Amino acid sequence: MTFYREQVVPRLINVVCGAGRNDELRRRVCEPLRGVVMELGFGSGHNVAFYPAEVTRVDAVEPADVGWRLAARRVAASAVPVRRAGLDGQTLPFDDDSYDQVLSTWSLCTIPDVAAALREVRRVLRPGGTLRFVEHGLAPDPAVRRWQHRLEPVQQRVAGGCHLTRRIVPTLTDAGFSLADVDVFYEPGAPKVLGALTLGTATSP
Repeated sequence: MTFYREQVVPRLINVVCGAGRNDELRRRVCEPLRGVVMELGFGSGHNVAFYPAEVTRVDAVEPADVGWRLAARRVAASAVPVRRAGLDGQTLPFDDDSYDQVLSTWSLCTIPDVAAALREVRRVLRPGGTLRFVEHGLAPDPAVRRWQHRLEPVQQRVAGGCHLTRRIVPTLTDAGFSLADVDVFYEPGAPKVLGALTLGTATSP
């Protein structure tokens, strides 16, 4: 199981998250980024092509060595400096008030203690800094939710601990963020159980 989680899952995520239908979502979530940015759950670097020129540096937090290796060509081609700077979103190795913004795309679903990770995000964000996010989670429709609850045990085994039923908006507000520009929708072309998305901005006080 360790081999599957460490060697197979990052490659699977690289393929699934690299689907072209995600490009417009990545563009939307990355476009407002400015200054020094931390990316939580960097994966294999599919966001790199969408960093705007106003970003001065990206510090990547990514636990999977395979994922980081798969990102090598994207990182090398990036006009924005990118470095792997952390392994665990629940315990970030950064000083308080270090970042202008944080980016998270399809990452909060997998972090075991998401509340701890969001406390860390708030700690390292400068006052008034923002978390830009697009995440999948619990669907707005009861029928889809029932299927998500049924399939979640399988999803966690197959996708390295990924949850289908996390409530994105309450999770962020419970962590003390205020939300703006929140868009809740189903991703076109994706099964609804996997494609119930929330995209927006969370601001740290």
